[in-house]
Amino acid sequence: MASPGKGRKHMEHKQATILVIDDDRLTSRVISDQLVRDGYTVYVAPDGQEGLRQMYAHRPDLIILDLMMPKMDGWTTCRRIREVSNVPIIMLTARDRPQDIIRGLDEGADEYVTKPFEVDVLVARVRAVLRRVALPPTSPPREEVAYSDDYLTFNPTDRRVMVNGDLVKLTPTEFSLLALLIKNSGRVLTYRRLLEQVWGWEYIDDVDYLRVYIWHLRRKLEPDPKNPRYVLTEHGVGYRFEGSAQR
Repeated sequence: MASPGKGRKHMEHKQATILVIDDDRLTSRVISDQLVRDGYTVYVAPDGQEGLRQMYAHRPDLIILDLMMPKMDGWTTCRRIREVSNVPIIMLTARDRPQDIIRGLDEGADEYVTKPFEVDVLVARVRAVLRRVALPPTSPPREEVAYSDDYLTFNPTDRRVMVNGDLVKLTPTEFSLLALLIKNSGRVLTYRRLLEQVWGWEYIDDVDYLRVYIWHLRRKLEPDPKNPRYVLTEHGVGYRFEGSAQR
């Protein structure tokens, strides 16, 4: 039997099933009511333990997961889900410090939305995530460019990233971000272009969102993340990739 969320076939978002895990009943109701109006099938769980049970029972196409919950917090719940499933997870958090968000990404969340939030913004993120995961696996012939030097190796063909000889695990989003930067090595990519091409038009004004992902990527790749060697900032404009040798 396939694990929950694995082997997901292409689906229209109107047919998608979404699980909301949040101990705040008002927040859960606002989210679920809007999603139902938009045509989704929605299940709600008041805590992480019940959320895991409902995940197994309903096999959702996407999970919206609150961070701060009793019994089992969102970080632990996310980690438990990732042990058995690659279902997309959008994490809700009132803790907007970069280190808290990065912890959620490290545990396996695909996206995050900070509280308080507009429900329309959250639903737009849901649509964007479902659209990305529905793309056929054979669709990335986007002429991704390989890169290799004495420290960093990026091989888009087998989706491997090596840092100082060790294999580094990147999320699909991090991989797409790095691939786009390397493909345009030496050129500055604007915040808007990066957000639109990696995440979708729903994200084009969310520069702080991009900054968190860049910081996360630097922590995984750079010899000294505070003084980056590869992913460089063009203040007020965007980012560029600089490498010593490319092939």
